[in-house]
Amino acid sequence: MKNIAVLGSTGSIGEQVLDVVRNIKCGVRVKSLSAHSNISKVKAQISEFRPALVSIWEANAARELNRWCKSKGYGTRVYSGADGLKKAAVEGSVGLVVSAVVGAAGLEPLLAAIEAGKDVALANKEALVAAGGIVMDRARRKGVNILPVDSEHSAIFQCIGGSKNIRKIILTASGGPFYRSKRKMSGVTVADALAHPTWKMGKKITVDSATLMNKGLEAIEAHHLFSVGMDKIEIVIHPQSIVHSLVEFEDGSVLAQMSNPDMRLPIQYALTYPERCGSLVARLDLAKAGKLEFFKPDFNKFPCLGIALGAAKTGGTMPAVMNAANEAAVMAFLDERINFDVIPRVIAKVMSEHRVKRAPGLKDILEADQKARTRAEEIIQKISGKR
Repeated sequence: MKNIAVLGSTGSIGEQVLDVVRNIKCGVRVKSLSAHSNISKVKAQISEFRPALVSIWEANAARELNRWCKSKGYGTRVYSGADGLKKAAVEGSVGLVVSAVVGAAGLEPLLAAIEAGKDVALANKEALVAAGGIVMDRARRKGVNILPVDSEHSAIFQCIGGSKNIRKIILTASGGPFYRSKRKMSGVTVADALAHPTWKMGKKITVDSATLMNKGLEAIEAHHLFSVGMDKIEIVIHPQSIVHSLVEFEDGSVLAQMSNPDMRLPIQYALTYPERCGSLVARLDLAKAGKLEFFKPDFNKFPCLGIALGAAKTGGTMPAVMNAANEAAVMAFLDERINFDVIPRVIAKVMSEHRVKRAPGLKDILEADQKARTRAEEIIQKISGKR
């Protein structure tokens, strides 16, 4: 029996993790959960999975949840805040932590899990973008596995196997809802940006997919996960989302992992690794899928992709600054405070003002992250005030 913690259990990935646990027969048990504020969903999850520990961010919600657990006779311990999130990550009987907290907020519980010797199923790409060197170094020192949950990185992980003779990693991108569109990006609404053609995801990652920022973040994540230079990572647009990524080896062989677009498959692989078992994912019918297309990305139409790759090239604290500014800009767009095409402008402005620190420690990264968020918000307020 494999005991797991699910950090971010009420989000899109977290709910799909629990759906996998609910339906597979490979012996996975939920021992701890964390959520931000959706107390009704948390109550339903506690009733179904009976975890030993739950953390909910808001203190008032935690008090209500604790009273409710006692009234039901559940022995679930309830915590709140950053300390509660870390407690969920290091729960004693847990062997695998699913890190699905959105954004840089997932960094500290991720590091806590690693320090506690827990293997990690990583769905939080922002933690690796901001502090990938620190995360992977600590994982190596503690001897823990970092198992990717993103479909692209799971594909790469499966294709690489034990080989080290990698010539190139080819990351595929759906292109989001606007790859084929001729419309002006300034007129894109929130509903437009959230209408992803192939994947059902949370709002933040869906907007990142629409700007192609997500693919830049994933390139940085791949750089850290697989210890390959950024110059060995190529990005191609693949609208069908059937080929989840490819690896080219030194002998010229190219291996791809293919399946219907369903996040439950890479989630399940991370939960059951190194074993495989049956799943609910629809089988791939290549004849029905028809053609598989691949195109080079348009950096002019999607400036966020170039911005992310530029941050990676600069290194130091710049990726953390880029990531923080992007999170702030995306949230402002979702709140309808700025237009869609303003997102890259905010990020670029914050990055242009940042003084990069080379070889940063965790404190440096967290400080750069916070300053970038503050500066991004100042820029957003100035722009939104002119609308």
